[in-house]
Amino acid sequence: MPDFYIAPSILSADFARLGEEVTQVIAAGADWIHFDVMDNHYVPNLTFGPMVCQALKPYASVPLDVHLMVEPVDEMISAFARAGADIITFHPEASRHIDRSLSLIRDAGCQAGLVLNPATPVYVLEHVLDKLDVVLLMSVNPGFGGQQFIAQTLHKVSQVRSLLDMYYGENGRRIRLEVDGGIKADNIAAVAAAGADTFVAGSAIFGQADYAQAIAEMRQALSNVRC
Repeated sequence: MPDFYIAPSILSADFARLGEEVTQVIAAGADWIHFDVMDNHYVPNLTFGPMVCQALKPYASVPLDVHLMVEPVDEMISAFARAGADIITFHPEASRHIDRSLSLIRDAGCQAGLVLNPATPVYVLEHVLDKLDVVLLMSVNPGFGGQQFIAQTLHKVSQVRSLLDMYYGENGRRIRLEVDGGIKADNIAAVAAAGADTFVAGSAIFGQADYAQAIAEMRQALSNVRC
């Protein structure tokens, strides 16, 4: 597996042919498939449920990275784990008991992660690092695709990278650092240089005629950045 992962978000795919879109973007070089779940409650949009995840699972030869933007979150954790999710991340604001929700994910056999919105402080990670496999930083306010990258996120990426590196030094376990929102070929290197290793891209891939070329351009931009 590469040091850097690219996770195309099907939020920007053609909903009328999602299975085909997933197959094509994996063939084009995707490492994960990012699956945005919105409930029109935690965020002002409505997208996919567990049945769509289950329907897409046979098309996904790479991990399904399910990002839950729902509240409350625990019931959806269980439903998506049963539907075939490999990675499940959620927002701390959506859970009354973050440690318990993370345990639900891991007990179901999935990798677990927390998602921090642009204004969510980094310290919420400190006491649950032992239950995290991934940290997802939002570089836009969640709810809609196609938004512009929030530049302040670069500082936050550096902060979280320092925390994760310290944890690795003490425990020998790596936690992936994922960034979602406004990622494209002309800014992905700067995000990687700040410390991210996994990149969610929606319209920057699915909005292009050639998915393989779009992913190749991102990998080329990353080629001179050390993980």
